[in-house]
Amino acid sequence: MTAPVPADVLSRLKSVLGANGWSQDADRIAPKLLEWRDRWIGSTPFLALPGSTGQVAAVVGVCFEAGVPITVQGGNTGLVGGQIPQGEILLSTERMRAIRDLDAFDDVIVAEAGVTLAKVHEAAAAQRRRFPLGLASEGSATVGGVVSTNAGGVQVLRYGMARNLVLGLEAVLPNGEVWDGLKRLRKDNTGYDLKQLLIGAEGTLGVVTAAALKLFPEMASRAVAFIAVASPADAIALLGRAKDETGGAVEAFELMGRLGIDFAIRNIAGTRDPLSEPHPWYVLAEFASGEPGSAQAAMERFLASGLEDGLIRDAVIAQTEAQATALWAIRENQSPAQKPEGATWKHDVSVPVSQVATFLDAATAAMLAFAPGARIAAFGHVGDGNIHYDVLRPDGGSDADHAARRDEGSRIVHDLVASLGGSISAEHGLGAMKTAEALRYKSPIEVEALRAIRRALDPKRIMNPRVLF
Repeated sequence: MTAPVPADVLSRLKSVLGANGWSQDADRIAPKLLEWRDRWIGSTPFLALPGSTGQVAAVVGVCFEAGVPITVQGGNTGLVGGQIPQGEILLSTERMRAIRDLDAFDDVIVAEAGVTLAKVHEAAAAQRRRFPLGLASEGSATVGGVVSTNAGGVQVLRYGMARNLVLGLEAVLPNGEVWDGLKRLRKDNTGYDLKQLLIGAEGTLGVVTAAALKLFPEMASRAVAFIAVASPADAIALLGRAKDETGGAVEAFELMGRLGIDFAIRNIAGTRDPLSEPHPWYVLAEFASGEPGSAQAAMERFLASGLEDGLIRDAVIAQTEAQATALWAIRENQSPAQKPEGATWKHDVSVPVSQVATFLDAATAAMLAFAPGARIAAFGHVGDGNIHYDVLRPDGGSDADHAARRDEGSRIVHDLVASLGGSISAEHGLGAMKTAEALRYKSPIEVEALRAIRRALDPKRIMNPRVLF
């Protein structure tokens, strides 16, 4: 918990923000103090609601001068607690919702930090363009949060993480100065790339206020299939075949275990099993092409060869957009479907794609030895090696007992990940949840270099002070 904020600082903040730019109303603030998983509950003496980059700069400048810490929040969809204040000023970008420009020739959209990902998709689609970063939380996740956490999502296999999709940024640095880096260039080889420092910095190096994002042409054809396989090893073999056979048309390749499907059917209204019989593992594959009909034909060939070779047990191809949406809903509801099932140890990890099957086999053996009866729900972006490996309490077991063993159990998982050359955070970031633990896996040289960057930009450490190094 941070020190109390002096009254004169609060008075100055109110002055620079104006009547509609702040709140101390407990009911207004309460939803911003609770993390989606209910693991973190925060507190703040003051909610700053700037409506412009100038107001963000004024708030940060006041806080920098007084040495008062700030936590920045976008849509509050983060899963590692980095957006939940513990006594700091809470700066929300919710009022910064302008799409400043969309240029279909340059294939760029310039959106302010508070614009939701869904609104970016809608604006791009209106110009027959797309922004290929999709999240289950896209209705509330914001541009600022997506950039600041280097969000991933389901299209990373083809388009990369958020840092691959950002052309330029506007940001307020920790001293209150505004950096206008909203370039639209695909090439700019002039030294250090400041925007790449800010992407994934989780608000520690400044407040992202707007971003210039890459757009892509709409695809002429798309095919979505729900595929049953015997094992993760077979899923990996299918992934290699899909990439070889389609010439880069694989848009997404998602892996799900049977338990996650059962949870979705049980806990998410309207969910139905797409196949007639249960299977141990499933792949949700999406192909996309600029040629009409090409994706569907490629998917049919891919499934036929997989069935013939025994890599595929069963499969169904979506015949309509509604069917495709229903198949994707099963994947997107994997986490919500777990909530009624009790205490869970959540792991957002990545390993080389070639090691995914090894990781899943070894982790499950280790977890069942450590916590007999635990239920393992593994799913994720197998195409880029990112697995959400969740360990739920035994059926009928104690939530409190399971939660009490979380740290010890997670250490086993993370040590295994590290031994395979992986990362303990693939796309969710470190936040309050993993900052201290990350020191176990990073070299002293790397940690000191990261700390030196932070000291240079935020010498008073006022920006998200509990997060990162």
